[in-house]
Amino acid sequence: MATIVGFETHDVRFPTSSDKHGSDAMNPDPDYSAAYLILKTDQPNLEGHSLVFTIGRGNDLQCASIAQLAETVVGLELSELENSLGNIGRDLVRDSQIRWLGPEKGVPHMAAGGVINAVWDLVCKINKKPLWQQLADMTPEQIVDLVDFRHITDALTPDEALEMLKNAEDQKNANKKILIEKGLPAYTTTPGWLGYSDETMVRLAKEAVAEGFTLIKMKVGHSLENDIHRLKLVRETIGPDIKLAVDANQVWDVSEAIEWIKALGDVNLHWVEEPTSPDDILGHATIARAIAPIRVATGEHVHNRIMFKQFLQAKAFSFMQIDATRVAGVNENIAMILMAAKFGIPVCPHAGGVGLCEMVSHLAMFDAVAVSGHHEARVVEFVDHLHEHFVIPTILKGAHYQAPLEPGAGAEIKIESIKQYSYPDGSAWSK
Repeated sequence: MATIVGFETHDVRFPTSSDKHGSDAMNPDPDYSAAYLILKTDQPNLEGHSLVFTIGRGNDLQCASIAQLAETVVGLELSELENSLGNIGRDLVRDSQIRWLGPEKGVPHMAAGGVINAVWDLVCKINKKPLWQQLADMTPEQIVDLVDFRHITDALTPDEALEMLKNAEDQKNANKKILIEKGLPAYTTTPGWLGYSDETMVRLAKEAVAEGFTLIKMKVGHSLENDIHRLKLVRETIGPDIKLAVDANQVWDVSEAIEWIKALGDVNLHWVEEPTSPDDILGHATIARAIAPIRVATGEHVHNRIMFKQFLQAKAFSFMQIDATRVAGVNENIAMILMAAKFGIPVCPHAGGVGLCEMVSHLAMFDAVAVSGHHEARVVEFVDHLHEHFVIPTILKGAHYQAPLEPGAGAEIKIESIKQYSYPDGSAWSK
C-alpha cells in the first residue's frame, strides 16, 4: 500500500524587514518566515506541503515542534487519508504530552495545524482538486466529522452544524459559478505598513484604488499625532467612497484604545482591528460598545475555536479574521467558519504574511460556496509580497481573488526559493 514514508522541515525566512514590509506598532522589523513541512510518500512526485507563518526568530522552534508531530503521520496509508482527516486532526491536537505545553495554543498547536494542512495538501493532490473544491465537494456529514466539537457545543452542536450545511446544499452550484466567474472581493494592506514614508504610502494608496480595491487598511498605534496625519492624508488620497480600516496590532490597553480611536477624528473608519490583547475577550467587548458605530475586527492571533466561541458569545467583534496557520489547520478553521455562520458574523480572513493569501483564500472560498454563500460583508486580506515564490501563486483580477483550479492546499513553495531563503545558509542570508 502507498504510504507516507517520511518528512522534511525547512526554516525559510525572507528579509522583509530591510524595506519595512509588514511593519506595525507591535512588530517594527518582521522577516516574513515559513516553518515549512514536506510530507514524503513512496509515490513518485507526490508530496504534501504546508507552512506555519512566523516573523523571524523562533521559526526554528516552530520547525522543531512540527517535526515532533509529523512523526505521528509517517506510515499512514494514502488510501485511508481522506476518510481519516477528522481523527488525524483530533489526534494531533490531543497528544497529551505535547498538549500540556498549550493546551491548544502557541507553538505546538500551530505545529498540529502545519501537519494536518500538509495531509490536506496530499489529499487534494490525490483527488486532483484545489482545497476549496475538495471541501465544497464533501458531504455535510463529512464536513461535520472534521470538527472537534469538544468545548464548543454550548455555541454550536454537531446537529446544528449539519443542519446549516444541508440548508446550504441547494445553492452550492450557483455559488460555485459565481466564484469561478467573479472570485472573492479582496481588501489591501499593501499601502498601510507603519514604516513606509508618506510618499510611498500615498503612491501605493493611489495604485490600490486604481486596481479596484474598495477597502484599504492602515497600521496605527505608534504615535497618535502621526496616525492622525497619515489617516487624513490617506483619506484625502482615496476619497470619501473607499472604505478605510485601521489595525493597532494589539498595542493598546482597553481604555487607551477607546481614547485613541475617538481621537483619530472623522475619517469614517470601517473597522478597528486588534485594538488590544487578542486574549482579552471582555476588553474587546468593552471597546466594541464604546467606539460604535465603528466596528471591531480581530482573530489573526486568537489561539483556538474556544476563544472564538467566546468572542462570538460576548459580541466582542463584528468581523471574524481567521488565519490559515494560527490554529490547528483546516479542520479547526472550519469550526470557526461554522460558528460564525450560526452567529451571523462575516468571516474576513487575515492574510498579512508569506503564503497566507494562498492558503486562507481556499477557506474563504469554501465558506462562500458551501456555508454562508456570497455576501457583501466578506473581504479577504491581500498583501502584495512574496507571491512569486509559490508554485500556485495568488491571482487577483479587479481586486478579486481568483479561484485556483490546480490541485493542492496552496502552501507549496518553489524548491529554488526554499534553497535560496533557508536560514542561515541560503544564498539570501549568506550574503
